[in-house]
Parts: sequence; C-alpha cells; structure tokens
Amino acid sequence: MTSDDNGDFKSRISGSRLPSLSGLRCFEMAARTENFGKAADALHLTHGAISRAVRLLEEELGVALFDRRSRRVFLTAEGRRLAEAVQAGFGTIAEAAAALRSARHGNQITLSCEPTLLMRWLIPRLASFESDHPKVTLQLVAGGGPVRLGAGVDLAIRRADFPLPRDARSEPLFDERVGPVCRADLVERFFEVTSGGVALRRDAVPLHTRTRLQAWADWARAAGRTAPTGPGRQFDHFHLSLQAAQAGIGVAIGPWQMVRDEIASGILAAPCGFVADGSSYVLLSPDKPHAARAATHEALLSWLKSAAT
Repeated sequence: MTSDDNGDFKSRISGSRLPSLSGLRCFEMAARTENFGKAADALHLTHGAISRAVRLLEEELGVALFDRRSRRVFLTAEGRRLAEAVQAGFGTIAEAAAALRSARHGNQITLSCEPTLLMRWLIPRLASFESDHPKVTLQLVAGGGPVRLGAGVDLAIRRADFPLPRDARSEPLFDERVGPVCRADLVERFFEVTSGGVALRRDAVPLHTRTRLQAWADWARAAGRTAPTGPGRQFDHFHLSLQAAQAGIGVAIGPWQMVRDEIASGILAAPCGFVADGSSYVLLSPDKPHAARAATHEALLSWLKSAAT
C-alpha cells in the first residue's frame, strides 16, 4: 500500500490544509475595511456571517486576527500578515482570471452604474460609444454603493457619497448639480415669480425618494433657499420620483445629468436652475489594470468625460 502523498511530495501544500476560501474572502474584506458591517455590505452578507467566518478562521489558525475594541476592530500583527498574503493571492487569481476573460471575450467590459444614471444618462448615449469604439463590447449592470472590482465587474460609476475602495483608482466624471424640476407645461402651477426670483409655490407637491431622503434639504442648503414643508409624495426609487414629475404629479429634485435630455426636448423644466450640492460622480477602475485592458479603460474614461459635458 502506498501513501497518497507519494505522487505529490513536492507540493507546497502537501501535509497542510488551506483555510476555507469563503472564510478568507470574508476576512480579506474585513481586513480591508476594518469594519465587519462594511465588509458584510460589500459581500452582501450579514454582520453575523462575517463575524462567524473570522472567528472560525481564528480558531483554525490558533491566533487572534483582530483586536476588538467596543464597536471597532483593528488588525493584529498576525492579522496584518495574513491579510497581505491573502490580498496578494486574490490579486494573482484576479489577474489570471482577467487574462483568461480577455482572451475569451476580447474587449468586453462590464460596467456597473447606478440605476437612475444608467437609465436616464448612460444608455441614451451608448450608441455614440459603440460607434466610436466598434471593437469594444460594453456590458452594463445596474448597481449602487460599494463594489468589488474584478468579481464580475471591471469598472463602476458611483456617486462618491461613501468611502471609496482603497485598492481602486478613482477618476472624477462630473460634479452633481441639482434643481427642482416639473413638467414643462405646469411651471405656473408649481412655481411663482417673487421679488427674490422664481420660487416654489406653497401648495406645490414635493416629490421625495427613499434612496435620497435629504435631496430637498441638500438643494435648499446649496441654493440658499428653504426646503418645502408641505405634504408631498414619496417613492421607493429616485427614477420613480423623476418619472412622477414628468407625469405632472409634482416637483422633484432633478440632477442635471439625469434630466438634461428631457429639459432639452421640452418635456421637463427647471425654473430655479441647478446648483452644485457638493457631491460628485467618479469612475472606479482597478488600481493595477490588466495590461490588455488598460487602453480600453482609458478610452471609456475619456468618452464618459466627454459625454458628461
């Protein structure tokens, strides 16, 4: 009888067992953010799942990977050593996967974009990009908030209102400018001319969205005005509030890039104009992109910036 090790005695992992890859994935995200809650959000898991995965990993290795203080966690020296190794290993795997995808799919790029911006700004301009870059296939995915590049997503457009990944390159696209918008033929119903200029009528119906609860307050602060206090209507998603404004239901806060086409065509109007609210949109890309895709990424970035002007 021979041992199973005989044919593999030179293997680097012979006689040792790698920790669970799912556990390492949870640990790597927790190490990157030093926050179990943020790691859970990024991986679409629960805080408890991240905590259990890290605890099981600590028990298997026999060392403490995090120093837990109140509601915060910090990497120990052992945790930092493992994090560097895991990140390097995952990075090597990601590079190999990117090379394989590039060889198979050529210049196909998967771009994640926040849903409302995707529907109202990016898709209407997609034909222009395809005309300028016929050899590039752009696969669009709707998504918002934290994103992990390389896990099915090559690039991402995000509103920079959360901590951006430290291992990603962030290129500014445009500043967010917002203003109240309504159906063009209902301007006199919802707005009035005062000594201080155009203002929202007291009986105008403000439209709100659960995904941007502070939209009216942010606009009022940036414009030096008072936010409406009257009863309004609330919608689950931002694009629904804009659609409701277009249907004549009331007045919504409209970001310039998301309503510019409707204003240009005379469907919507923005009597008070637009003001910068202090936020911006960025394009997130790998900090060290695969060489075969770097030129394509740059071409897409250049096109996105020109489309935003």
